[in-house]
Amino acid sequence: MKTITKRRELYISRFYAVSRQQVFRAWTDPKQVARWWGPKDFTNPVCEIEARVGGRLRIVMRGPDGTEYPMLGTIIDLRANECFAFDYEALDQSGKPALQGRLSVSFADEDGKTRLSLSTYAEGLGVDAVGMLEGMEAGWNQSLDRFARLINHPTQEKP
Repeated sequence: MKTITKRRELYISRFYAVSRQQVFRAWTDPKQVARWWGPKDFTNPVCEIEARVGGRLRIVMRGPDGTEYPMLGTIIDLRANECFAFDYEALDQSGKPALQGRLSVSFADEDGKTRLSLSTYAEGLGVDAVGMLEGMEAGWNQSLDRFARLINHPTQEKP
């Protein structure tokens, strides 16, 4: 019998050969976030970020099949070039919360590069949650692959 995942935690660390300022800006500037957020072949027709503690986030990912995946969040920690964290809810197709969780990203100088450390957890709330939780690791790794292409070659990554 398969166990249904109700909560998922994920930790990823990556290095980028650009400044912390560039990496931080690519996480907090909605125009840049819209270009890399989400798995391979996803787009972000809506990407709004109020870059301040208490500020709101609203990102709507669109899958290759046209399905939209909205996410709402509130920034809980924002320190320039150091960290960015927010609580969020991913909504199902009817607009009800399917997942809730927290995402924290920190930025540090290390060996002449910027280390990005991502920590996130999500708890399933609705029937769509199981698939979302199961795809979380692959989705974040694909997002960070897209992020790397953007940060290393800013004119090549298409929205």
